[in-house]
Amino acid sequence: MEEIKIFAPASVANVSCGFDVLGFCLGPVGDEMVIRKSSTQGVTISKIEGQDLPYDVKKNVAGVAAETLLTSYPIDYGFEIEIYKKIKAGSGIGSSAASAAGAVFGINELLGKPFSPHQLIAFAMEGESVASGAAHADNVSPVLLGGITLVRSINPLDVISLPTPKELTAVILHPKIELKTMHAREILKKNVPMEKAIQQWGNLGAFVSALYKEDYELLSRSLKDEIVEPMRSLLIPEFESLKNASLNAGALGFGISGSGPSVYALTKGMDKAKKVSEGIKKIISPIGIDFEIHLSNINNQGLKIISSQ
Repeated sequence: MEEIKIFAPASVANVSCGFDVLGFCLGPVGDEMVIRKSSTQGVTISKIEGQDLPYDVKKNVAGVAAETLLTSYPIDYGFEIEIYKKIKAGSGIGSSAASAAGAVFGINELLGKPFSPHQLIAFAMEGESVASGAAHADNVSPVLLGGITLVRSINPLDVISLPTPKELTAVILHPKIELKTMHAREILKKNVPMEKAIQQWGNLGAFVSALYKEDYELLSRSLKDEIVEPMRSLLIPEFESLKNASLNAGALGFGISGSGPSVYALTKGMDKAKKVSEGIKKIISPIGIDFEIHLSNINNQGLKIISSQ
């Protein structure tokens, strides 16, 4: 192959009880990228549509991730990248992760797949560090591996794919205001009370168990964030009202997607997801903020190839 066009999906990270370790992949919303071989060594970004992002490879998450990969696989040619952004930067649904993961996935395909999807996570994380100020894997992992993932450790890197209950469905509300990850991280406290940490560990362990057992009631009891949500929710308009409306409409749980401003609800089945979506609309519509709502099954495939030549 000389050229590949790919779909790089959005994702939800943190998932309430799993700050910086849990994430899941979405289906209907994502970026498109075209990556082609070039006679010029290195990486160039030749086209960006949909967002005002830097063409400078050192300042673009896709460029940084791609260059990191190539330091581990020296070749005498390079790659040209086109980015068609459908995920707004600062939306909280993995915009930077889609670009970083998409770049390394596409280049790896054109190289003949010398790296496994798990190995690609480390390269994509370096791109993420440009956007958030820290190399984290909770968004890029589900994009590259599909489904729901748990980051046990980033040094050394250890990521586990978790099972997806068949009826698990996500509702994503994206209020069209920007909230940068690095700014949302700045408000977090450095120290956590032991009591809160114990509650969070219990919820995370129970959440993982619920996925394996397809126990939706246990999953619902586990979707609690005792540490981050109380602070970050203050940055999101009508957060508590949106949460109450979702839970009253039958959501299993409700929380902040990534660092916000997007929020998510998980439901058992698409019918329940539609009811939750209607409840959310009644709260967000009168505020006067533009918004999008996405309903999605958990995307167990992750990145996909649209075309190649």
